[in-house]
Amino acid sequence: MAVKFGNDRNYVGYGAQPPVVQWPNQARLALQFVLNYEEGGENSVQHGDAHAETFLSEIYGAEPYADRHLSMESLYDYGSRAGVWRLLKEFEQRQLPLTVFAIATALAKNPPVTNALLANGHEICGHGLKWIHYQNVSKAMEREHLQQALTLYQQLTGSRPLGWYTGRDSPNTRQLLLEEGGFYYDSDSYADDLPFWMPYQQDGEDRAHLVVPYTLDNNDMRFYSPYGFSHGDEFFHYLKDSFDCLYAEGADHPKMMSVGLHCRISGRPGRISGLQRFLDYVQSKPDVWIAQRIDIARYWTEHYPYHALNK
Repeated sequence: MAVKFGNDRNYVGYGAQPPVVQWPNQARLALQFVLNYEEGGENSVQHGDAHAETFLSEIYGAEPYADRHLSMESLYDYGSRAGVWRLLKEFEQRQLPLTVFAIATALAKNPPVTNALLANGHEICGHGLKWIHYQNVSKAMEREHLQQALTLYQQLTGSRPLGWYTGRDSPNTRQLLLEEGGFYYDSDSYADDLPFWMPYQQDGEDRAHLVVPYTLDNNDMRFYSPYGFSHGDEFFHYLKDSFDCLYAEGADHPKMMSVGLHCRISGRPGRISGLQRFLDYVQSKPDVWIAQRIDIARYWTEHYPYHALNK
């Protein structure tokens, strides 16, 4: 099925007058927490990759070693062995929902984690077959990886994911998703504080695809930036400032906020306190809808369809 997007970027978006959204129970803000589960899917010569992982670890500026990098492997392994359980316990105790951006091969390597995600009803969102850069991967190879990942998700969880976020995506990613079909949304965008529709053509017919944007600023990955967070208190205050701004705006124009977490980052004992303080703070506030991304996507599709927002 041929899919065609327009070539132009949309610089305008909703402009000065975004839609006046009515979230469930008149919430002023839809708040969404993402747990990225990538450990076991990263670049590794053991996984058949050309070099060891270099991205998002305690080793800033890591080199792409063409052999096993045992220190890098152990930093990722911390996330799957310890960090994931610390974070899952926190959300379970608070009875809060998560969307999990889960690498398919990472899930396959840790059945207890997969079982825990399913038992707690967390949304498993497609995050790719492997946690690698797809920018320079051929379109045919990326398509093959997408199809292999969907098969693996089906085997591991009993269903295909309804949402998708590659993260390290390519110019072909969204087109491949739409050609494959079966997705409510993708999150490979950081372009707005609300979901938005992307028009496209498929087999000559005009259609629209829902994007539920994600975040790289309200994200613990900034602990690994030399200009980012150095301790949990900084993480808490940045999240609180983002929340306070959007919550205030929500009195007239309710918005959405995403928070990105990683097992090997926020799962560390020296960092989780910032998340805990933020959870205490938002749970003390009225009129906040804490939801999974699929819940937001379904709600938006039902109440704010493309034709209604683009009359």
